[in-house]
Amino acid sequence: MTKLIKIITLFLCNSLFATHAQELTHYLLPAPREINIDKGYLNEIQGAVIPNHNFIELIENISPFDIVGDVKTHSSPLTINTFSLEIDSALRNKQAYCLTIDSTSVKIVGRDNAALFYGKQTLQQILQYSKDTGKPIPCLSITDWPDFERRGYMLDISRDKVPTMETLYQLIDMLALWKINEFQLYTEHTFAYKNHRTVWKDASPITAEEVRMIDAYCKAKFIDLVPNQNSFGHMENWLMHDQYLHLAECPTDCNTIWGTRSRHSLNPLLPESFDLMQELYAELLPNFSSQYFNIGCDETVELGNGLSKQECQKHGKGKVYLDFVKKLNSEVNKHGRKAQFWGDIILKHPELISSIPENMTAMVWGYDSKYPFEENLPKFEEAGLDYYVCPGTSTWRSIIGRNKDAFTNLGRAAQYGKKFGAKGYLNTNWGDWGHWQPLSVCYPTLATGAAYSWNAQMDPMELIPTALNKFIFKDSTGNLTKALLKLGDAYLACEIPEGNANAFHLMLRRYRWTMKGHYQTKMLKKKNLLKAEQEIDTAILLLDQSAPMSRDAQITVDEIKQAAMLAKHGIHLGLARLNAKQLATENISPDTLQILANELDTLIKKHDELWTIRNREGGLQRSGQKLNDLLEFYKAID
Repeated sequence: MTKLIKIITLFLCNSLFATHAQELTHYLLPAPREINIDKGYLNEIQGAVIPNHNFIELIENISPFDIVGDVKTHSSPLTINTFSLEIDSALRNKQAYCLTIDSTSVKIVGRDNAALFYGKQTLQQILQYSKDTGKPIPCLSITDWPDFERRGYMLDISRDKVPTMETLYQLIDMLALWKINEFQLYTEHTFAYKNHRTVWKDASPITAEEVRMIDAYCKAKFIDLVPNQNSFGHMENWLMHDQYLHLAECPTDCNTIWGTRSRHSLNPLLPESFDLMQELYAELLPNFSSQYFNIGCDETVELGNGLSKQECQKHGKGKVYLDFVKKLNSEVNKHGRKAQFWGDIILKHPELISSIPENMTAMVWGYDSKYPFEENLPKFEEAGLDYYVCPGTSTWRSIIGRNKDAFTNLGRAAQYGKKFGAKGYLNTNWGDWGHWQPLSVCYPTLATGAAYSWNAQMDPMELIPTALNKFIFKDSTGNLTKALLKLGDAYLACEIPEGNANAFHLMLRRYRWTMKGHYQTKMLKKKNLLKAEQEIDTAILLLDQSAPMSRDAQITVDEIKQAAMLAKHGIHLGLARLNAKQLATENISPDTLQILANELDTLIKKHDELWTIRNREGGLQRSGQKLNDLLEFYKAID
């Protein structure tokens, strides 16, 4: 019997230890490469753990910059604890670190200063686990390194929404927690160029001084702030002004793969187009410390359909495109930088990929869950070029997210990026058509992208709730993250084909157009919209039952609820259209139109109220106008 009791006791101890280990690993995002949790705990003396809070405080408050090469000690009445950070350039993998905790010491060895920082971020997660659970810190060893040398996040600040400095600092802290080391702010017209006030005067742009402040803040957290200025396509915020119209490929309407377009792309044959970019680069780049610069050059849909048509017919559209990109690259090089450029256009002319200058980095983007990274990446690999995989959060044109598509896209980008040797992984967060999704809706996919970019083989889905609940929202109930994840999956209930938008956003944007003429909206059914609304209502209930304690808890709850209600309005409009003659908005009954108008009017007021808490006022009018246009349409019919 005594032997049996010992066996049972040993089994229970091992089970408790296994549970302990599993709880701890859920706190570690990105997941470490190798982790071994040993028996015993920090400050365990003769079987008893004696907390040494002063030692933990010392660890939390020391920066790696202050202590490389030194050992810090702290004596308690019963033991002497040591904490050390050391550089070992012999570690094989770039940015690798080793974290060791035993009963008396904590030690991080890193290949370089950045690696020490990453090790300390992992240690902070372990300390947070101990604080949250009240359990002692286990003895362990972690050996860790990233799959991608460059792990980035890009935020669109040109589709109406330019964050405040406080919001940007908060976001940078989040990126640092998850070991992101590159940050880009996608810019078209939202940098305050001194000679171009007409372009940015209503946009609340980021100034040169602010860029330098953001750059320094990033640098202190081993994040490279990479300048990003689109330089060829997506110049509509410039070309909309008559003083720049002469630079346009299509000053008036021309036919493109997007339909009729004008004032979107620069005319690459015009010397003044290049002169403008020279001027912008000279003013922008000195404010950044990065050696890289994203010059954009994506979606030049007007090229060859306007003033360059004859030249493109003579020499080929791909060559005209690449010649201009090469000129931009040479200008970037004059400033001591290396150019990144979006890879979508050159992939349409794969025979020219080998002609791309060796010092350029291709940014291979694709956001569908089945985007063929496996087909496109080898084309750049074979040319000997550096390249990134660039998936996305899939939150734009969604209001509340499209998580399933995003998670698959993020995972496939990591899988094939690692397989074919991509230098970097850039998770993109766009703001198309009003940037109606709040930043907090993007957190699940932001965290997922960060996790995959560090450890491409580890599915992070089980880690996301703890990462958000404990470190971002500080929500002991866990309900806020449950609400976000449920909202991000609500679109699935609509059962329409995958696309660059979900049903909720499609209804709010395409209210003038026929539902039967679009591959997604023509599949909408009442029963499925009602199922989606039930999912959203369940998420709102979870949100109401949450208890976040983060500094921004109130705005987080408010903006998520606003997004949920706006998505519901899209459902209500969809249901009304499905009941109307020819499924047309103008044929909705007057009583229903009045209900829709009252509902949307309330949402617009809330949209305006919440906007300036996290974002600058510039862009608010333009974002809100898209909702006001719908409201006026309701009223005009009524």
